[in-house]
Amino acid sequence: MNVELTRRALEKVGNPHVLVNLVSRRVRQLNSGGGGISRPLVQEDPGMGVADIALLELIEDKIGYYFEDTGEPGSKAAEAPKRKRRPRAVTP
Repeated sequence: MNVELTRRALEKVGNPHVLVNLVSRRVRQLNSGGGGISRPLVQEDPGMGVADIALLELIEDKIGYYFEDTGEPGSKAAEAPKRKRRPRAVTP
């Protein structure tokens, strides 16, 4: 993985744990083959690895993420003990 791309992506995301989850999820998507979501959303240079492509997509805002909500205030889901929320990679 390119250190400079990692540094720039971390500035954008803010949390290294979230960054690792986002990149690993996108790498799995890119490695899955087929079409659509598994194609790179950025211009790839020769010698770029799949993780570098995922980092570059994050940096260039080609993919984003959100945290799943546990429910609206007052609902049973909101009253239940809070679980850790996993980031979800979002492709356009």
